Amino acid sequence: MTTAGTRPTESDYPPKDIIQRFREVTPHRDLFELPYKVAIHINDTHPALAIPELMRILLDEEHLLWRDAWDICYQTFTHTNHVAQTEALKHWSVEMLKTMLPRHMQIIEKINRDFSQ
Repeated sequence: MTTAGTRPTESDYPPKDIIQRFREVTPHRDLFELPYKVAIHINDTHPALAIPELMRILLDEEHLLWRDAWDICYQTFTHTNHVAQTEALKHWSVEMLKTMLPRHMQIIEKINRDFSQ
């Protein structure tokens, strides 16, 4: 959702702003159409919390079911990481996330459980 010739950064369009803009541009569209109108590319580990943030919005504010929210996120996000050294990756401790972003951590844990099964 940038204009021609501009390049977005992870701070340009947080998930809440993306949903708001989607609704402004396509007021009669359902959120299930978001992946057909929006692509969010995460380049590196720094903006990775955008996924649980969009999930949180879809679950808690938009009142979607888990499966529906996950389908939207799964189809909307892509990821590239060009860093091969694990020490160069961004790390957040579980305890820090539980303290600072408890709902995000619940969502991350559920995603992890779903992928571990």
